[in-house]
Amino acid sequence: MTDDSELRTAAEEAMDAGVEWLAMAGAQWRERKLKPSGEEVTDADIEVERRVSRVLRRLTPEVPIIGEESAAGGPLPPTCWLLDPIDGTMNFTRGAPGYALSLAFVKDRQPLLGVIDAPALGRHWVTGSTPGPATEPSGAREVSRAVIGITGAGAGNPRNKAFIGRLYGEAYRIRMQGAMSMDLVGVAEGWLDACICIGPKPWDVAAGTALVRERGMAVLGPGSRTFTFDSPVLVAGREALARELMDRWEVPL
Repeated sequence: MTDDSELRTAAEEAMDAGVEWLAMAGAQWRERKLKPSGEEVTDADIEVERRVSRVLRRLTPEVPIIGEESAAGGPLPPTCWLLDPIDGTMNFTRGAPGYALSLAFVKDRQPLLGVIDAPALGRHWVTGSTPGPATEPSGAREVSRAVIGITGAGAGNPRNKAFIGRLYGEAYRIRMQGAMSMDLVGVAEGWLDACICIGPKPWDVAAGTALVRERGMAVLGPGSRTFTFDSPVLVAGREALARELMDRWEVPL
C-alpha cells in the first residue's frame, strides 16, 4: 500500500487537476440538470470527477475511487478514495462562491486524509498541514451561545422543518451555507461552533470529518456514537456541544 506521504501527494495532484480545469471552464459547464433524485448536477461535476479520478488511477491504481457522479451504490470498499467533485452544486450553478472539491482517503472505513478546495474563495485545506486546536471565537459550550451550520435539510421533510425551527429558537445563530464540506471546514477552523449534516453521503463529509477530527473535535452519529458512513445525520463540534445537539435531534417531534 502506498505510504502516507505518497497518498497526500497523489491527493494534492489530483485535486489540482480538477481545480485548474474548473478555473478555465466556461459558463456552459454550469448549466443545471436534475438527477433522478431531484438533486442538481452539471457537466462540470462530471468532468471534474473524471479529471481527478484519472490522476488518482495513475498514481494509486490499487485504490478504488468512489465518486458522487459515478457511484454504483452498494457497500463502500474498506479502503478507497471518496470524491465529491463539486460539493454545493446549487451554489456553483448560481455563481455563489460557497462550493468546494472534496477528496478523502479512507482506510478500514475511516477517513485518514482529507483535501478540500474552495476555488471561488481561494482557500485550500488538507489534513497534516495545519495541526493544532481550532480557534474558538465565541468559546461556546452550549447551544444557546453557539453559531451552528446546518446542511442537507432539503424541502418538504416535516421532521427536518420542525427540528430546524426549534433550533432557530434555541441557538445563538444558524448558518446555512449549502455545502457540507464547508460546514465541516467551519468547525475545524472555528468560525462555526458546530454543524449538523442531515442525510450525509460518504463523499460529502469524509474529507471534512478527517479535518475536524485532526483538530481534536468530535464527529458523531445517532446515539452520540462515533459517526459512520451509514449514519443518517452527522454532528460535529466540541464533544459536549455535539452531544447536546445530537440529543436535540433525537427528541421525538
